[in-house]
Amino acid sequence: MKGSKLVVAMFLAFSSVSLSASNSLSKEELGQILFFDKNLSNNRTQACATCHNPNSGFTDNRDNGVSKMASMGADNKSIGDREAPTASYAKFSPNFHFDEKKQKFIGGQFWDGRASTLEDQAGGPPLNPAEMGMTSKKEIINRIKENELYVNSFKTLFGNDILENDEKAYSALTQVIAAFERTDEFSPFDSKYDRYLKGEYDLTPLEDLGKSIFFSNNNNSCASCHVLKGEDEKGETFTNYEFHNIGTPENKTLRAKNGAKDLDKGLLNNPAVKDEKQMGKYKVPTLRNVAVTAPYMHNGVFSDLKTVIEFYDKYNNKERTINPETGKIWDEPEVKDTISTKELKAKELSDRKVEAIVAFLKLLTDKKYENLLEK
Repeated sequence: MKGSKLVVAMFLAFSSVSLSASNSLSKEELGQILFFDKNLSNNRTQACATCHNPNSGFTDNRDNGVSKMASMGADNKSIGDREAPTASYAKFSPNFHFDEKKQKFIGGQFWDGRASTLEDQAGGPPLNPAEMGMTSKKEIINRIKENELYVNSFKTLFGNDILENDEKAYSALTQVIAAFERTDEFSPFDSKYDRYLKGEYDLTPLEDLGKSIFFSNNNNSCASCHVLKGEDEKGETFTNYEFHNIGTPENKTLRAKNGAKDLDKGLLNNPAVKDEKQMGKYKVPTLRNVAVTAPYMHNGVFSDLKTVIEFYDKYNNKERTINPETGKIWDEPEVKDTISTKELKAKELSDRKVEAIVAFLKLLTDKKYENLLEK
């Protein structure tokens, strides 16, 4: 039972549940312990929690040699071409589909929605050679069989013969990890903004200004893509789950490190999408915990939240020509032809209004991460 004692110890450190080898777990508990289990990677060094650290907004807070722009695989050399998106509030994303009324693709997991459900997403990284690097589902299930607690739990939850069929067993594995990701641990809705809605927090003047700008379609474009329910509605996830090209430039620093040369086609990389007009579009991310999950954009090209707001403003403000992080003119978009110009249209922002939006976005930080906010 390689590593089983260590995994149980990690689980107990994260949970109040008392375990023994003869116990079985609920789906959520089993998913929780598997989420932290490095034995599910090729060389037993990487878990789901490695790239989705619960102490860092469920993102990858390792430097990886590229300032957190992308994740390093279990082989300690493979570096991806996209930033690992937060797993926070991921359960609210609808299954990937094409909305006939909106004429837009919506939902799914990953930046290109290629995993339709949380279960699909959970099954991806262990088999990805650039991530956890396991060679087959059979190899993964053999790792499960090393742990008596896992074996007992899988049999109790899915039947005594569940581990005899690798396909069914792997499906069960994804189900329990997804069950954990659907718990309140990932989506507590307890930020200062949520407390404000309950009358438990008073906004500062700057935060109040930022809130007014954010939700106003007459002043800013934020609400076009980052509001689903509406202003002051409880349970807002701050994304409409659509896919858009906002003209993000290529991350030359990351690509110099990982050697990637081919254009990232965005949504067009999703096997279910054939329409060339989807080139360069990415899923609108939740803004929950955005202030503590830098860097930003699908490729981590911007390191500061204020830069992101100024980047949006450049489409409407002729004075906003310089990237504050480089001191140079903004780089050209990676894909030019499909930019969502309609959604990006807005009134120009003063520097104070930029600061106000940043102040509002900081309000969306879960209570457990407020200590990570820059003072």
